[in-house]
Amino acid sequence: QVQPVESGGGLVQPGGSLKLSCEASGSLFRIFAGGWYRQTPGNLRELVAHITQDGATGYVDAVRGRFTISRDNTKSTLRLEMNSLKPEDTAVYYCNAMDPYDLTWRPPSWGRGTQVTVSS
Repeated sequence: QVQPVESGGGLVQPGGSLKLSCEASGSLFRIFAGGWYRQTPGNLRELVAHITQDGATGYVDAVRGRFTISRDNTKSTLRLEMNSLKPEDTAVYYCNAMDPYDLTWRPPSWGRGTQVTVSS
């Protein structure tokens, strides 16, 4: 099973920025739409941004206008540029495939994620 590898997380002050990257072996993001998810302790993994094979994007209201998702189909990578970060953005961030017709679908295999902490 494909396990994406996320990187780029860290500690940032409120209002700051981070750029997350994700690489996946095989043709995961060439074949499937891709998404960035986040999870906090005790909560379900939430899909916050997604991008289809033809480049259409979608965001949850909490991050729209602050986060930007992009993809490189030739390298099967995803990126998430996060600006104007807030303490409530603190979470472990994961990337993976997603189904644009069923936003509740979750892939069976996951990477380790990357921790994002927004705090002063």
